[in-house]
Amino acid sequence: MAKDIETAPNPIDVHVGLRIRLRRKELGVSQEKLAEAIGLTFQQVQKYERAANRVSASKLYEMARALETSTAYFFEGLADPAAPGARVAPGGQAHMQAFLLTPEGVELASAFPRINPPRVRRRILDLVRAMTEESPAAD
Repeated sequence: MAKDIETAPNPIDVHVGLRIRLRRKELGVSQEKLAEAIGLTFQQVQKYERAANRVSASKLYEMARALETSTAYFFEGLADPAAPGARVAPGGQAHMQAFLLTPEGVELASAFPRINPPRVRRRILDLVRAMTEESPAAD
């Protein structure tokens, strides 16, 4: 039977893809450079980061080496599957992942903690809240 309905990516694959992107951005490594380091095309790295394709264990190991981290890094933030009542994607995590999958989200997440003093960060947050509460202007 043909698969007519496209299914959403597994939340774990989304999480791993997000962690790949975050680590790559943290190090300032382009998709092209990461792809070259692990013997793939940059398009394949894009697909991994967006969870369009699942990352094999061997490629995840190679990525960890290329991104100077452990393979466990890519799973940080996921619930322990052995814990009673563990869930893959807790409440707000889906919104956070969607935000961090955008280029602006990654840049904001990286820059925001460096804003000093903390009261300035609070004011920026207040501004963003106010902007999202306003109704769009009629054109």
